[in-house]
Amino acid sequence: MGASYRAMGPSHGGTCRSRAAPVDPGAMTSRLEGKVALVTGAGAGIGLETSLAFGRQGAKVVLVDKDEAAAESGAEQLRAAGAEATAIAADVSRAADCERMVSGAEEAFGALHVLFNNAGISHMDDADAVETDEAVWDLTMNVNLKGVFLGCKYGIPALRRAGGGSIINTASFVAVVGAATPQLAYTASKGGVLALSRELAVIHAREEIRVNALCPGPLRTELLMKYLDTDEKRQRRLVHVPMGRFGEAREIADAVVFLASDESSFVTGSTFLVDGGITAAYVTPE
Repeated sequence: MGASYRAMGPSHGGTCRSRAAPVDPGAMTSRLEGKVALVTGAGAGIGLETSLAFGRQGAKVVLVDKDEAAAESGAEQLRAAGAEATAIAADVSRAADCERMVSGAEEAFGALHVLFNNAGISHMDDADAVETDEAVWDLTMNVNLKGVFLGCKYGIPALRRAGGGSIINTASFVAVVGAATPQLAYTASKGGVLALSRELAVIHAREEIRVNALCPGPLRTELLMKYLDTDEKRQRRLVHVPMGRFGEAREIADAVVFLASDESSFVTGSTFLVDGGITAAYVTPE
């Protein structure tokens, strides 16, 4: 299908390719000790940063990406730091691949406790309702929304077998606010992720399965910076961010660690915004 399915970070999406922080063996802690975590879109950006953060916190990590080499590179980093990790190539828009990634996690590590449905795309030709081609709409929905559905479809039975766990689905701040720089298919797909996550949270709350929708704000990524290739374009976005800067993938990873850990044991069904305050702002500081 052409595109690598990884996490979104730009103002309306895009592959996150910010440089991941290396795993420091001396920084290994135990917030996720004893847990097995599966991350889709793990080859770069939010997915890679979160995979490394999971490993630092003691989890056994299953890195899933359409780009097998990228996923394996992340797994190698984790293993070099003393963490347990394995890589699986999968296209999250395909049911057979999602079923295989979940069964692969259980086969590798005996259980699944944390599912981070993070893979997604932002198409260059995604625009408004008039200009967006049907094929662009369908591809975006297949990856961004259907991919989350399929991850949950096969992941929830695994979490049941493990006695419960945490599901984090990557949505976006654009599912909460509108923009005059449209990527309509992306925005609609992320709105679907919000609705899906809320409903699953209610359905499975008494099974010790928590489901939360992560909503990153605009991040400083390679792809977004290619879009925003002038100071004027960057300021067009940053004027709306109270903190006055783009976020970093590692800041999103820190939020995911919280949602994956027992520290968030009473958090489910949330629209978990990590956005520099953009969705709270009307007039920002000068």
